[in-house]
Amino acid sequence: MTDPRTTVVVITHNRRDELLRTLDRLAELPERPAVIVTDNGSTDGTSAAVARHHPRVLLLRPGRNLGAVGRNLAVRRVRTPYVAFCDDDSWWAPGALAGAADLLDRHAALGAVTARIVVEPDGTEDPIVEELRNSPVPGPRWLPGPALGSFLAAATVLRTDAFRRAGGFHPRLWLGGEEELLAADLAADGWWLTYAEKLTIHHQPSEVRDSTRRRRDGIRNTLWFTWLRRPLGPALRRTAHLARTVPRDTASLRAFAEAAGALPWVLRERRVLPPQVEDGLRLLEESQRRSKARRYTG
Repeated sequence: MTDPRTTVVVITHNRRDELLRTLDRLAELPERPAVIVTDNGSTDGTSAAVARHHPRVLLLRPGRNLGAVGRNLAVRRVRTPYVAFCDDDSWWAPGALAGAADLLDRHAALGAVTARIVVEPDGTEDPIVEELRNSPVPGPRWLPGPALGSFLAAATVLRTDAFRRAGGFHPRLWLGGEEELLAADLAADGWWLTYAEKLTIHHQPSEVRDSTRRRRDGIRNTLWFTWLRRPLGPALRRTAHLARTVPRDTASLRAFAEAAGALPWVLRERRVLPPQVEDGLRLLEESQRRSKARRYTG
């Protein structure tokens, strides 16, 4: 079974071995998807290894680390109606891409489908799955699964045109909760996001990561999103909640400082979400406070 409806986009930086494992798994999929890799300035021989072992993969080399914007660069080259993201330490299960494409084919107002995440090598569910499964966001009856207020880029298939019209990932956010702003803008454009229980992606977390920087950027990005899109009252409350609950350390302090330093451009780009989208985010925020899932902001 080949399926020409979906292209898989992967961003990577200095994770050659993990990326090669992911590309091996993607090459084994029955859908035989086209794959685009953006190598965000790796210095460990990643590009040469991809060219040698996976010559059919379209390899983009911007020459520096673009973070999530590397996905935007790849989506410019996508020619299929749907684009599936995965990280260099994750891979789609057989049939999942076709299943997501079927849902998107069937429902014209559906913009994104997020799969169930299984953590390897133990084969356990990621704790965030329970949150996706029990999402409090209200949705229409035709939706094939729970409505979501956001998505996880490493586990989601999106409608390519919807991604492009929403502007893709914001260039200032880099990495760390960068999906929240794009998800809100997709919803503001009228698209629905859903969780699909029967679709699976596997994630074997890489040990090559700067968790402190990711948390710092996640806190900063949460603050930026809050003031870019939320009404004044919810923005003040969320900012106060973060100030009370994030760890009292240098990373958190730098995150708040970076967020405050960007106030001029945030105010220039501020565009409050429609009431129905804000209502869903408020319910989601209340649910997340009770969740045990790991977050960049915690």
